[in-house]
Amino acid sequence: MKGPVISHVAMLAMITMALVMVHPTEAISCGELAGMLSPCISYLRSGGSPSANCCSGAKKVQGAIQSQADRRTACNCAKSAAGQLQVRADAATGLPGKCGISVNVPMNPNVDCNSIP
Repeated sequence: MKGPVISHVAMLAMITMALVMVHPTEAISCGELAGMLSPCISYLRSGGSPSANCCSGAKKVQGAIQSQADRRTACNCAKSAAGQLQVRADAATGLPGKCGISVNVPMNPNVDCNSIP
């Protein structure tokens, strides 16, 4: 009886290790965020109404930002991209509301990203 129990425990341990290895705890990258938000560039530069594709990308970002590391990475990426792409602050701030989502990353170029919980 002990043999089958031990083999089941060993199998469960191997499956758990495999799941941990499949889901690394690394933060999302700026490239991934840029890809999701690329349909929003026109809106972020000129305002108006975001496209359906833009909101779809924003919703993907919302789903991808799960950890503190993700939020801080997203904040730093947004600050960097905002300057390079000449993003309107009001458009960036308004994007979540116009797409019907909430994002736990401040849309403010002056925020200290390291202070995000």
